Amino acid sequence: MVETGDLAPGFTLTADDGTEVSLSDFRGKKVALYFYPKADTPGCTRQACAVRDVYPQIAEKDVAVIGISPDSPERLVKFRQKHNLPFILLSDPDHEVAEAYGAWGEKKSFGKTYEGIIRSHFAIDEEGRVMEFKFKVKPETTADLAIRLIQL
Repeated sequence: MVETGDLAPGFTLTADDGTEVSLSDFRGKKVALYFYPKADTPGCTRQACAVRDVYPQIAEKDVAVIGISPDSPERLVKFRQKHNLPFILLSDPDHEVAEAYGAWGEKKSFGKTYEGIIRSHFAIDEEGRVMEFKFKVKPETTADLAIRLIQL
């Protein structure tokens, strides 16, 4: 679990286009990093599309946006194309990165308890430090938090 001011856990994951992307690639830029449970489900689609809709404002301020889920790169390609998503989508199939950020844990749905992605958002500064984070965010809230990052 990370705390404000901590160095964000580093990672290298496969993007939807098959390239390897590392957090260190973005040193010198702010990063809006968010975790979502599953591509193309209703909540995750609302979340990604809300970020897509404010993306021009975020990109104008040179902030990188990265969405991470356990989905395969192939599924992420379909998700990106279907919803015209302009930001980076990364595959974390073993949820190691989600665990490092505290975005993997116990969830409850319809009376059942299971482990999964906890919808969450992290703002990372130019030096790679966590500026802000929120867990159990509503899908549309990620866009608001990303906009907030460009104002910090």
